[in-house]
Amino acid sequence: MRDFPIQQEQNPDQDVLSENDTDHMSELSQRREKSVSVLLCWIRRRFVWIGQIFRRHIRFLLIMLGAFWGVVFESLRVSSWRRSVRYEFVSTTNSIIRGGLFATVFTGVLTGVAAVSQVIYWLGFAGLATMTGSVLINIVVREIAPILVGVLLLGRNGILSTTELGLLVMNGEIRSMQAMGIDPFLLLILPRTLAFTVGGFTLGILFSCASLITGYVMSRISGVITAPVWTFFSNLMSAVSPLDYVAIPLNFIIVGFVVGLGGCLTGLTATNQDTLRSLLPRSFSRGLLIVMLVSVLFSLDL
Repeated sequence: MRDFPIQQEQNPDQDVLSENDTDHMSELSQRREKSVSVLLCWIRRRFVWIGQIFRRHIRFLLIMLGAFWGVVFESLRVSSWRRSVRYEFVSTTNSIIRGGLFATVFTGVLTGVAAVSQVIYWLGFAGLATMTGSVLINIVVREIAPILVGVLLLGRNGILSTTELGLLVMNGEIRSMQAMGIDPFLLLILPRTLAFTVGGFTLGILFSCASLITGYVMSRISGVITAPVWTFFSNLMSAVSPLDYVAIPLNFIIVGFVVGLGGCLTGLTATNQDTLRSLLPRSFSRGLLIVMLVSVLFSLDL
């Protein structure tokens, strides 16, 4: 007999189930692809945000390095010191030194009471009175004084320069100066940066003297020190190394220079989208970062 192939009957429910499985798998695949694309888009936006911040700070660092050399180069040229530049330098210097004199001396007195007198007391209590001079020079004069003077310069005059130059940029007055042939770098940045340099050195020396004298007076009143004041300062001077005679003034000079240059450049690089609400925190954070960076470099004897 001839065998006929037996045909199996197809189950309609099985066909429907397979179609549902296929639709379900395709839907899961689409959801997975959508979630992956959303994740990649989020990661891309985060990288763009990080890149914008990195580019902005690197750009400002490069601008500051170029302006650093520009200020040094132009300050040595006689033709750069026109009457308007000299007037801006003198007026800014008077504003920094006269305006910050009381705050600097008062901060130095508080530092003398809170730090210098305590160092003298505890070193004497521990029997290490011979180390008083070196400890005060290394801690108060080399470490604390530049940071506090830099913060005072930044808070009182650095942010003020940022505000003034930022308003000039946002109001279009800088473009008007350039259209008239006036160089904003020579008229604004050069004299103000050098004025901050002079102010940083002057206020730093005043701060150091005020803190040390106050610490001696408090220690003399409490009976911790019985030696006269000239003996106290003679011990301090004997603890100063030959390198410190250069490093300590240079620290004050560099702090004043970078605070003034950073404040001026922050204001001069403002855009039309900037406001004082965004400009002032940027100036303070940059200035504080610069002051701490300079202090760390000098503490590492670099």
